[in-house]
Amino acid sequence: SYKHQAEEAEAQANLYLSKYRKQQHDLDDAEERAEIAESQVNKLRSKSRDIGMKKVHEEE
Repeated sequence: SYKHQAEEAEAQANLYLSKYRKQQHDLDDAEERAEIAESQVNKLRSKSRDIGMKKVHEEE
């Protein structure tokens, strides 16, 4: 019947929406982790440059 088909379609749509929301949440989490990792890399690069500059000045 039409009502049954509509209910099935709604259930399917809800399932896809739920999957989409989970994927979106996972993507947001991954982007946040990537930003944190990128920030840590930049801090380490900065520290490494500072240490390198100190060594150059010490050798002079």
